[in-house]
Amino acid sequence: MNNDFPRILALLRKERRLSQKQAAGDLGVAQALLSHYEKGKRECGLSFLVRVADYYGVSTDFLLGRSASSDGSFISESDILDSNELGLDKAGRTKSISLTLAKKMIIGGIDVIYSLLGKFNNPKLTKEVSEFFTLTVYSCFRLVHRANPKNDNNIFGLKEDMGFRAAAAGRSLCEGRAVIAANDGIKNKTNAAPLPLITTATLEDEYNKQAVALMSLVKNSERMFIAKD
Repeated sequence: MNNDFPRILALLRKERRLSQKQAAGDLGVAQALLSHYEKGKRECGLSFLVRVADYYGVSTDFLLGRSASSDGSFISESDILDSNELGLDKAGRTKSISLTLAKKMIIGGIDVIYSLLGKFNNPKLTKEVSEFFTLTVYSCFRLVHRANPKNDNNIFGLKEDMGFRAAAAGRSLCEGRAVIAANDGIKNKTNAAPLPLITTATLEDEYNKQAVALMSLVKNSERMFIAKD
């Protein structure tokens, strides 16, 4: 099949809080066989793929990892870009659609993340994520700045090598502290309201195309890592 199907098959079952035994029975296969499918040890046939799509109410494109949206739709320029973001810029040059689209997807993903942070009401987690973003933007700006050797380095207080190293170290610290803050938020939770549940369905219901943009970024990022292994 492919590398995405086993992961998504298991994810859908767990998101719906179904036991493997129950899902296997509903899908008409042995539990052991479903386990093999979820672990990628066996490849299923087309008929099973269609049954899974009907059972979970998703598209086969989503099951195969071809689309980040459960209905199988693909995000397009028209879904994200405004009409004034197309055409020519003030200098009469053709605007870069890919550049504008990438920016919109990143900003949309960040909007979703901050919205979710607000729902978790965990100030420490929000602080660490915000500082992580800040240091990431700092490093990205330094990368762009160095593209022209004539650019003035005096705008930075740290030399380039030290700046990149310090930002990388800072992001590692933020990541570690964010994990601790997230765990502490679970341990210290005393109110009766449940923590927000993040699933493909909940993201799509509330954030629509922003959710598709975020999940596309997740998928593209992991594919870059896999390609470099």
